[in-house]
Amino acid sequence: MEKISHFDVKKRIIIIIVLIAFVFALLFGRLFYLQVVWSEGLQYLAYDQWTRELPFRADRGDIVDVNGVVLAKSSTVYTLYARPNEIDDKEYIAKSISGIIGVDSQSLVQKLSKTGVSEITVAKNLTKEQMLKLIATDIQGLYLTADSSRYYSYGNFLTQVLGFTNSDGMGQSGIELFYDEYLKGVDGASYTETDLIGRELDTNRTVYVDWIKGMTTRLTIDYYIQSFAEKAVSDARLKYNSKSASCIVMSANTGAVLAMASAPTYDLNDIPRDDMDLLLQGSRNLLVTDVYEPGSTFKILTSAIGMETGAIKKSYYCGGGSVVDGQRIKCWRSIGHGSQNFEEGIQNSCNCVFMDVALTVGKETMYDYFEKFGLGSKTGVDITGEASGIMLAEKRVQNVDIARIGFGQAIAVTPIQLASAVCSVVNGGKLYTPYVVQDIVDVNGNVAYSHTSAVKNNTISKSTSDTLKEYLYSVVSEGSGKNAYVAGYEIGGKTGTAQKYENGAIASGKYISSFIGFSDVGDDTLVCLMLVDEPQGYVYYGSIVAAPYVGEIFSSIFAYKNMAPEYSDDEKPDYIEVTMPDLTDMSIADAIVALKKAGLDYEFAGESGKVIYQFPVAGQKVRSNQIVYFSTE
Repeated sequence: MEKISHFDVKKRIIIIIVLIAFVFALLFGRLFYLQVVWSEGLQYLAYDQWTRELPFRADRGDIVDVNGVVLAKSSTVYTLYARPNEIDDKEYIAKSISGIIGVDSQSLVQKLSKTGVSEITVAKNLTKEQMLKLIATDIQGLYLTADSSRYYSYGNFLTQVLGFTNSDGMGQSGIELFYDEYLKGVDGASYTETDLIGRELDTNRTVYVDWIKGMTTRLTIDYYIQSFAEKAVSDARLKYNSKSASCIVMSANTGAVLAMASAPTYDLNDIPRDDMDLLLQGSRNLLVTDVYEPGSTFKILTSAIGMETGAIKKSYYCGGGSVVDGQRIKCWRSIGHGSQNFEEGIQNSCNCVFMDVALTVGKETMYDYFEKFGLGSKTGVDITGEASGIMLAEKRVQNVDIARIGFGQAIAVTPIQLASAVCSVVNGGKLYTPYVVQDIVDVNGNVAYSHTSAVKNNTISKSTSDTLKEYLYSVVSEGSGKNAYVAGYEIGGKTGTAQKYENGAIASGKYISSFIGFSDVGDDTLVCLMLVDEPQGYVYYGSIVAAPYVGEIFSSIFAYKNMAPEYSDDEKPDYIEVTMPDLTDMSIADAIVALKKAGLDYEFAGESGKVIYQFPVAGQKVRSNQIVYFSTE
């Protein structure tokens, strides 16, 4: 028999002790994990087993305009739940509540007879009146929870900007999607103690966790200026039977978007979910998502680049076209403009002048300035789906290409890109990021977000900006933009008429008519871009189709801002001044009578109720050729 040495015994004892210690360490570690690390999770699982949760969806935050006018809000609706295990006479209960909730009693019996479930949803979106009637029945096994329903105060107003939510109250497009984290709020719930099969315990203990409303989001949009833009795009689309029409009004000094309207559109309170074509077409913000050849409005940027780089000549000649790289490129005026200086070339919108400027500057310098103006890249506006525009790769650009780009062909931009770039031209050379949300405030008044304007790039000098603005004023007072003229006010701008392309070729008879204008309004300079896509008929020039609407918008803005006209000796007003009546609390019919009595034309929003907004305000002097607005609750 082999003897075991003292050393071997000691070794084995040590191994056993180590193993025992290891096992205890594992047990201690597991115990520590369960009681400390995983304790909250286990408590939640245990609590979830012995309780039933009924959710209370939080109201989304309001969306308001820059002045506080409520554009979107939430109202409380109710959801009816049932616990089949607590209901004995299902037919009696079905008959008792079917008339209240508007559901067939037999369908209710089938719902209430479901097995294997602890809780079912009986009806959603119930009104306060229905809720009170259900409570009065005092039936065991039925439960009500508060829910939230989204309502848009003005229906098809600002459709593409505001966007909409889904049935669960989550943002799906527009501001509702981009700022969903701020708007959605924090849901609440009620927790009731039950047994394992979902029956309420005799303790009847219920804990309520209240919901927290979402944050109020204040836009840069001005309700009244938006109204002018909405009317313009609606009128233009109707008059010219166009594919679409869109308009943006921006502050050149900050990048704030004061108005952004597109047509066609739809009522946000009646979303066409069963018509995907209409839904997609009406939801797309054309001013941000779509690109187009800008045509002659782009000549503002070519002018700025040419003036800044010293490429402007004393005189130019237009014989109806120019030959570049062996190709003849036509001017829009086939018989030509003859001899002219640069300012006259801007007034006449002469293609030959701008081909010459672009070629003199050269493609390298032109592309350097395109980058400064933000072309070919997103502006960073706080709207989903923004496009970057389309530019030819610089290394592939030939002289014939840069010549065409000079007058707005062979390059594609988004409307908001062009508007932002032009803002920098007329504000002294500062390119701002455009934005539509000014600030966001929670229910306690704490500011969660506030926009701070910042200069992205310096594009041109102030001296170039000041001189070019004078040239563009003359386009409206003397040149191709006369239809945007408003007596007694100074408006500058540029017309644009661009051919459209399909499958790489020019689409016959299809144009985008546009006009971009600007004017000083108080301490700010506002830029307004109007586009009409595929106007029907023989009239398609931007000077005829788009320019008048920019003039109308600025005319309304001047009146809204109480800006008195300053007439030159040869300007005479073609209107009289009247006093705006007080429409507050009037019915629509009474308000119309009062306005007609004052000799004023009008537009209004709403279908019933009392007047809650009007402009101009009561007692203000109003021009008889001005359209006034009011809206009901």
